[in-house]
Amino acid sequence: MSESQTAPNPLLDELKWVHGMLRRDLAACRRLAADAARGAPAGEIREGLSRLRSQGPLFQLRTNCLAFCRFVHHHHGLEDAAVFPRVRRTAPHLAAAVDRLEADHRVVSDLLDEVEAAAGDLTGDASAQARARLAAALDTLADHLLEHLDYEEDVLGPVFLTW
Repeated sequence: MSESQTAPNPLLDELKWVHGMLRRDLAACRRLAADAARGAPAGEIREGLSRLRSQGPLFQLRTNCLAFCRFVHHHHGLEDAAVFPRVRRTAPHLAAAVDRLEADHRVVSDLLDEVEAAAGDLTGDASAQARARLAAALDTLADHLLEHLDYEEDVLGPVFLTW
């Protein structure tokens, strides 16, 4: 089978599916936070949040950011506990790549903590500074997380094809 005709791989497909959700939800949270930071009318933010199945603009922005952060923490925890040890056993030549992925998880964890703290400060009467802090935290998270997701898929994809 050629590279363009690889056999289906449920593990890689699931990883990419989860990563796709992370990318989509992060982009939606970033757009809404940027809109809030620039002082967009509440109606505009509310409309964006409705697309995320949300109702109260700043409260739901906060809720969605916190839920997103918890999900990423959980996803990375599962990878650290279950996936990476197996990769180390079955593909020892990828030890340095797994080291990098684990280090990325620690960096992303710290960035998620900053998003959570910024989202926690977002109340109904949140200042422009609080809104801007959340938007900036999401932008920084996105820079690191999106690169991590791409790298992880590239590195682990070939290994998953052997499992």
